[in-house]
Amino acid sequence: MKAVVYKAPFQVAVEEVEDPRIEHPSDVIVRITTSAICGSDLHMYEGRTAAEPGIVFGHENLGIVEQVGSGVTSLTHGDRVVMPFNVACGFCKNCIDGYTGYCLTVNPGFAGGAYGYVAMGPYKGGQAEYLRVPYADFNCLKLPAGTEHEADFVLLADIFPTGYHGCELAAVSPGESVAVYGGGPVGLMAAYSALLRGASMVLVVDRVPERLQKAQDIGAIPINFQQADAVEQIKQHTNGEGTDKGVDAVGYQAQTSTGDREEPAVVLNSLIRSVRATGRIGVPGLYVPADPGAPDEAAKQGMLLVAVGKLFEKGLRIGTGQCNVKRYNRQLRDLIITGRATPSFVVSHELPLDQAPTAYEKFDKRVEGYTKVLLHP
Repeated sequence: MKAVVYKAPFQVAVEEVEDPRIEHPSDVIVRITTSAICGSDLHMYEGRTAAEPGIVFGHENLGIVEQVGSGVTSLTHGDRVVMPFNVACGFCKNCIDGYTGYCLTVNPGFAGGAYGYVAMGPYKGGQAEYLRVPYADFNCLKLPAGTEHEADFVLLADIFPTGYHGCELAAVSPGESVAVYGGGPVGLMAAYSALLRGASMVLVVDRVPERLQKAQDIGAIPINFQQADAVEQIKQHTNGEGTDKGVDAVGYQAQTSTGDREEPAVVLNSLIRSVRATGRIGVPGLYVPADPGAPDEAAKQGMLLVAVGKLFEKGLRIGTGQCNVKRYNRQLRDLIITGRATPSFVVSHELPLDQAPTAYEKFDKRVEGYTKVLLHP
């Protein structure tokens, strides 16, 4: 089959690779109809991880069940399904508690597994024609048959639940004000989720015009951090108090306002300043224990200079960690089905699989309006 294969920093290729096969009675093989490129894929693409050549990318996957293992009970040939990016067993201590992003079974020696991602287990990605899904009864979410809402449903694999997770970590409640740092796909999903949860005011901080426009289109207030200090702009909108809640949808590759260098802790420190005393901060943005491309030696070891004193002084609470997609995806699916949510507003491009190398290059450079790219094998 054809698949998107990592070759070297800033280089991927569509190549012929071995077809997946049933390896365990609990497996299914899914024919992929849509797979998305994620900002997390760019960390590997840019050489900012320990990813080695040969990885098949793709952890946001939707398709049709083609083969069914003998132990699978809830799925049949022809079912349309979307898979959480988390590979999870469903029966370990963490899965039972709802922390499917930290499964103790699927990636021995590490809490958590994922498709097509470095250090997240042996699971090939779905930017390909076919995908093996282990523990399929647990990991496949059934969708209505047909092709309706394809661009919405594929976002249930990661960014829609992840944006919602940021609001859950921050405990966003009706009537509250929320500052979301980062207007990429996850940030826009966090802003959208905050509005779905009844936030009275959502402010989205970014510098890319297309992202800020999308934020405004859904009813959020765009904050361009290149025009003036983002914290001061947020305080102007909140009578000097700051917001009730905040979400970091940027992570460790945050940049200064001039864009000339990275400052990994700048968003965390900005949120500590932006959120009012006793507020909450949710951090779905990715931080890593090692970053070979970091701007200083401490950051290369995952250690950042964060204003813990001010965090403590203000009595702020902070929640972190990757999304446990299974906790949210069924409910978010039903919001889509009933017309209450249309997350596909973030999608900027839908392309055939063979255009993946160009899509990666342009998405990485944030050019030509590339916000969220869907690939169709």
